[in-house]
Amino acid sequence: MPFVEGKFNSLLVRWCSVDEMDLPFLNAYLESTGLPNFRKGCNFAAAGSKILPATASSVSPFSLGIQVNQFLRFKARALELLSKGKKFEKYLPAEDYFVKGLYMFDIGQNDLAGAFYSRTFDQIVASIPSILVEFEAGIQRLHDQGARNFWIHNTGPLGCLTQNVAKFGTDPSKLDELGCVSGHNQAAKLFNLQLHALCKKLQGQYADSNITYVDIYTIKSNLIANYSRYGFEQPIMACCGYGGPPLNYDTRVNCGQTKVLNGTTVSAKACDDSTEYVNWDGIHYTEAANQYVSSQILTGKYSDPPFSDKMPYVLNIKF
Repeated sequence: MPFVEGKFNSLLVRWCSVDEMDLPFLNAYLESTGLPNFRKGCNFAAAGSKILPATASSVSPFSLGIQVNQFLRFKARALELLSKGKKFEKYLPAEDYFVKGLYMFDIGQNDLAGAFYSRTFDQIVASIPSILVEFEAGIQRLHDQGARNFWIHNTGPLGCLTQNVAKFGTDPSKLDELGCVSGHNQAAKLFNLQLHALCKKLQGQYADSNITYVDIYTIKSNLIANYSRYGFEQPIMACCGYGGPPLNYDTRVNCGQTKVLNGTTVSAKACDDSTEYVNWDGIHYTEAANQYVSSQILTGKYSDPPFSDKMPYVLNIKF
């Protein structure tokens, strides 16, 4: 678990032995042309994905259910190829890896954040149980297929993302003391409470499994509240964007783009030193911020249950 992006948008599977320490980035399932190496894991995540099934207005069609389906297809195909001889052994996980593998999830953020564009706070909160029913169904399907090690992130402080502050924080009364959108963060907290309860339920239900809940919200909130203590200068303003202080974010010009606005050509460029910023492009965190988040995850104190001898390799992973 050596990397933490702004959003995983769901399922990553890493085949880990307890002695493995040198872990590469995972190949994406949908970029499996040529001879990608899935020996150490496979990435089923997709930008903009949600837990709930996609609709016509969804950013991504690859909801959690679709990603689980892709994993099941991957597993079946991998075992089929392995049964034909040793030709693909160096590219594919051995059969027992599917039981030993670590199944990592970071999803739900888009179910909440996207809903604020068309629904009320009360409607969003009311939808959380149905979102988690879908999540539980995905876990159950994976467990039925032999998955036994689950690593589940809760969602971060959505109201502190530059994009949401720019869109929903124009009224100062909607901001908290950190300059974050209160409603978004409250929805995230309520989602996390119910997700944590679900994980506790699953821990009891699947006695043969390791189910670890990771409190990303607290880690990121602490970073934003105490950013200067950790060497950052900008907790909310985007590094890569357009518009300058206080947010340097314009929905019309995404990071790296050049467009003509009101007859003037403008570009959304990166700041001179991204290590000074928590937020990269209005939505995702900078590499420096992600390194901080990773370091806190690896202390084990934000996990339930805390790290134990069941997952010793996590404490020895190299960045």
